[in-house]
Amino acid sequence: MTEIVPVSGPELVTYADELAALLVETVDGGSSVGFLAPLDRGAAACWWRERAGTVDAGQHQVWIARDGERIAGTIGLARAPLPNARHRAEVAKLMVRPSSRGQGLGRRLLDAAERSAAEDGVTLLVLDTESGSPAERLYRSAGWTECGSVPDYASDPAGVLKPTTFYYKAVGRDGAGSVQAVSPSTSL
Repeated sequence: MTEIVPVSGPELVTYADELAALLVETVDGGSSVGFLAPLDRGAAACWWRERAGTVDAGQHQVWIARDGERIAGTIGLARAPLPNARHRAEVAKLMVRPSSRGQGLGRRLLDAAERSAAEDGVTLLVLDTESGSPAERLYRSAGWTECGSVPDYASDPAGVLKPTTFYYKAVGRDGAGSVQAVSPSTSL
């Protein structure tokens, strides 16, 4: 059974090499997660280690999905830094190893980030993904709402400019205090 756990800053440093391997595999597989191919594994590990301070400061959260001793996936949640935006956060770097895809792991990682955000008082989540990517099916099926697309927003791993689609999801608490996702038509 794959376990999804949050990681601290020091743990992120410990897992940096494994996360780097996942990031390189994701980029080499053609997924647009902010990096160009070929991505150097050492540079990828350095990128992960650099996140440790923001995790310790509470500005960023990272979860890993462990399948035995191997990291099968990850997701991040970046808190908005400005005083008028503390109600929102951005979902980032949702990655699942190709060998672990199709088993609901991406949905479980997304659920973990959504649940944690709501428990922390975040009421609005945002994310972006390459338009037409397989990730869009996941976000739509998980109740995320498309709010627009920007042409030539980011390069894919090969360096080709691609459109990006932006999504949002309201999260909150029900009357009994339980965390729930809130549909776009529901006011908070």
